[in-house]
Amino acid sequence: MSALIGSNRTRVIVGLGKTGLSCVRFLAEKQRSFKVMDTRESPPGIDELRKSFPDVPVHLGSLNKEWLLEADELIVSPGIALATPEIAEAIEKGAEVAGDVELFCREVDKPVIAITGSNGKSTVTTLLGEMAVEAGLNVAVGGNIGTPALELLKKKDVDLYILELSSFQLETIESLRAAAATVLNVSPDHMDRYESMVEYHKAKQRIYRGCKHAVYNKQDALTVPLLPQATPATAFTSGKPDLNDYGLIDDEEGTWLCKGVQRLLNTTSMKLPGRHNQVNALSALALGESAGIPMEPMLKALQRFTGLTHRCQWVAKKDGVVWINDSKATNVGASVAAIEGLGETLTGKIVLIAGGDGKGADFQQLRQPLQKYGREVVLIGRDAPNIEKAVSEVVPVNHSSDLAAAIARAHEISQSGDAVLLAPACASFDMFQSFEQRGELFTSMVRERLA
Repeated sequence: MSALIGSNRTRVIVGLGKTGLSCVRFLAEKQRSFKVMDTRESPPGIDELRKSFPDVPVHLGSLNKEWLLEADELIVSPGIALATPEIAEAIEKGAEVAGDVELFCREVDKPVIAITGSNGKSTVTTLLGEMAVEAGLNVAVGGNIGTPALELLKKKDVDLYILELSSFQLETIESLRAAAATVLNVSPDHMDRYESMVEYHKAKQRIYRGCKHAVYNKQDALTVPLLPQATPATAFTSGKPDLNDYGLIDDEEGTWLCKGVQRLLNTTSMKLPGRHNQVNALSALALGESAGIPMEPMLKALQRFTGLTHRCQWVAKKDGVVWINDSKATNVGASVAAIEGLGETLTGKIVLIAGGDGKGADFQQLRQPLQKYGREVVLIGRDAPNIEKAVSEVVPVNHSSDLAAAIARAHEISQSGDAVLLAPACASFDMFQSFEQRGELFTSMVRERLA
């Protein structure tokens, strides 16, 4: 261990995996001594740890209470609750707590944009990264998405860091002080971790601490920053914006992304589908502007951005019909959100391709949005009969033998102004290896058919 000793503080990394390993590499590079523990017998990353850092003490299969109580600092993975009795006791005895993002924040010397929210944070983070690249910035994007925060420090000559942060990560952050920070929205989530919505809300609000500019959702009171009035703040809304805020204005030419009364972009120029994604775009523009990114390149990147793979992803448009891959809609709620978000923006209707392994779900929630926006539901997979039972009174239903047949049927009945939406409301395992494989097949089959 001698090579790793750089101070006499006792540190324990609690939880391995991708995040824990990034902490191991960081502390080793800084020549700081530490131990590692994980409740799993064979956690991801253990082979690499033993190979590259053979001298590091490791405890597996449980939490080592003795190590925890001796520690000056616990570096806790986001997946482990601070309320875990052994960790709570160590904190009570005086151990400091940090996470990988806190270690990152202590080191970073360039501006950080920080993004959290119950929904949409990966889309906004990725879009903002594209906007920064278009503006000629050397940007590093990561955190809760893609690359762990500490690994981003290895990138040379970074102008700007963009971090997606979960509520779990925010629990252990003290030193963020972001150039711009947002809570996009707050809806009940992770209620197995938090005692109440109040606790969840408090965790999300930590993103605003010490920030130079706050961006919040005017339609969600839980996103409003609990900060001194002196902190500059910008709101976004799906309605008409106030003078210095971002919002949507409808006129005879369509729907516009606006800042105050200034029309920035007609949403017909966006490939990113759905009203919810128009709001995501507004939040990205507000964050980017707050951090000094020029508007023109941001709008240019926005027109090109097709969304995250398998999440309401624009696939193709032909004969006035847009084709959308939302294979990640593996549950009913996600499918409903896609139908409603897309339906609001169409002049026509939605042809929904759905079905698969429903995992015992109740499909009744699909009735209302399909009654409003549906042209037909094309069903595949094991739970097709259960979905039909739930929706056949409100929308025509067609059964197809497989995905190729479903695409053929959707192509046949869709009309100009319509969208064909793959949002299965089901897991994929009855027919495919994963939702990714299902989405990839859909994308390639559609492009082949429309070529």
